[in-house]
Amino acid sequence: MVKQSIQVGILTLVLSLGHLGYGQIKKEKQADKSFDRTAYIDAIQIYERIAEKGYVNASLLQHLADAYYFNGKLVEANKWYMELFEGQYENKNVGELPSEYYYRYSQTLKAVQDYDKAKELMNQFALLEKQDQRVEEYNKNREYLKDLEGKYKEYEIQLLPFNSSYSDYGGTVLGDYLVYTSARETTNRKKNKIHSWTNESYTALYQSKLNGNKEASSERFPIDEAAYVNDATAVFTQDGKTMFFTRNNAKSNGKSKQNKTHHSTLKIYKALKQTDGTWGQVTELPLNSDNFNTAHPALTPDGKWLYFASDRKGTIGQSDLYRVAIYAHDGYGPVENLGTVINTEGRESFPFISADYQLYFASDGHPGLGGMDVFKARINPDGSFDTVINMGEPINSSMDDFGFYLDVKERKGFVSSNRAGGKGADDIYAVTERYCKQSLEGKVYDLDRNEILAHAAIIVSDGLYQKSDTLWTNAQGIYRISDLNCGLKYRIRVEKEGYNTVEVAFKLKYEAESATAIDIGLESSTKPLQINDDLFKRLQLKPIYFDFDKAIIRNDAAIELMKIVEVMQAHPTMKIDVRSHTDSRGNDTYNLNLSDRRVKATIQWMTKQGIEASRLTGRGYGETQLLNSCSNGVSCTETEHQVNRRSEFIIIAL
Repeated sequence: MVKQSIQVGILTLVLSLGHLGYGQIKKEKQADKSFDRTAYIDAIQIYERIAEKGYVNASLLQHLADAYYFNGKLVEANKWYMELFEGQYENKNVGELPSEYYYRYSQTLKAVQDYDKAKELMNQFALLEKQDQRVEEYNKNREYLKDLEGKYKEYEIQLLPFNSSYSDYGGTVLGDYLVYTSARETTNRKKNKIHSWTNESYTALYQSKLNGNKEASSERFPIDEAAYVNDATAVFTQDGKTMFFTRNNAKSNGKSKQNKTHHSTLKIYKALKQTDGTWGQVTELPLNSDNFNTAHPALTPDGKWLYFASDRKGTIGQSDLYRVAIYAHDGYGPVENLGTVINTEGRESFPFISADYQLYFASDGHPGLGGMDVFKARINPDGSFDTVINMGEPINSSMDDFGFYLDVKERKGFVSSNRAGGKGADDIYAVTERYCKQSLEGKVYDLDRNEILAHAAIIVSDGLYQKSDTLWTNAQGIYRISDLNCGLKYRIRVEKEGYNTVEVAFKLKYEAESATAIDIGLESSTKPLQINDDLFKRLQLKPIYFDFDKAIIRNDAAIELMKIVEVMQAHPTMKIDVRSHTDSRGNDTYNLNLSDRRVKATIQWMTKQGIEASRLTGRGYGETQLLNSCSNGVSCTETEHQVNRRSEFIIIAL
């Protein structure tokens, strides 16, 4: 009888556990459906209830961590990515996780300021995705975090008083007002309507009088609104008569419209200023679609180009930056992806173009401090872009930083962030540039004899190779250069006949009205240039990098190439054979063609600097002349592969 009771008890327990497991599976499927339609808050609530009962698996942890990650809640996401990688659960196999989880986990580790662990995860991601553009950039400087800390201390940021306990972000200026996006609750048609992605009210456009940092009231921006959709991120033409802004796809009755996958996509709309000061005649732009997102418009200063973010077909990452030409009579040109200089396999969004044609944008794909960081890149007259630069602290933090705006003339602006210390989920901060200048001074001397060198040429350049006028050391070998910007990187180049040219890179501290001292020793040029010398080695140039799969001369490469140009200008009869080599990764024929394209681009660039084409020859060798054993199929480190990626500039005539 006792035995029979025990058997019945065991059977009851088994049935109960089976029922419990089935119930949790059913709930997980319900959460998955919410996740798939981006109702992340609903999904999080269900996933966490399941996890609290101890029923976890890889899929649940992935979705739960991702739901927080896509919502910008990086600290919470870190908890569940950590559980995914380091916790104990059924059928755990970290080796089968998609590589993107290593990247996301690394990003959230930076958010909790565990930078050593973040680097460890990024190194693992780099081994898994060797061709990923994010890895290419990371491998150029794995210690980049040291460069970003305190990089732009000439900026001060201050939390603005009109921020609410909800999300406030994306400010732009119209006259005397800051126009921004907010999810704050009001007494109008959006009250109590909660968005399932963020668990906040639907966003709307607001405006606040620009009044320094003093308390200023906020009011609804006067625009025709749809019933239950998000309005966000406005930009205005120079004359203040036309605006572009982001809005959810809406039906004719003003309610949100969903596509076949149950998503309401973001679209860009246009509105005109009415005679009574309100904004109406809202029309949808033709570059939108129900099947992908188009959002966060930005205008060039001349109003001829519209930049925006989108995840349309052809996007490199999760979202890319695009642009389209604006024609007369509401016409638009073809949509252009900004390419791999700007876009990565991650997320690029929130573009802004300042009056001096600097493109500012947010990205979690370029190396940063954590989450999304603000970056900048100069837009060249031909539409190409200079090297992308991280704005560093305090503009950026370990959390999401985005929505940058800058008035170039006033040197003031705004940035949005969900960093600690704010009022709500996202907050707007005022940005002010602090005035700070420094001087550079030192002496030039003979390295062997320790004697001062008078009348040595001194040339200082910034990171974009903007050169100063040539200065000269005085009779005591002393030089002094004033009016340099604090906190920035410079190069000083010293030349004197009979001596090898020396170039030194340095970074000025952020100490106003102070001087940085750099003494420079020159070595006598006892060995003249000879035929078959490689100028790359003789001049001790830095590696000439190209963007992945590209043959366009970058700014950092131009700095090195200009040194070769200057040597050729000093030796009018010199002829050079340019040779380009790749590593063994990728198709052999493809590598050969790519290296040949890069040689042609290099020669073309040098001829534009004034070197006659008859003095330049060249050829791409692909992977046919490797300097080590890292051939096809051989496992090598990134450092070993870099040895084979090289350029040569061989003297063939003097």
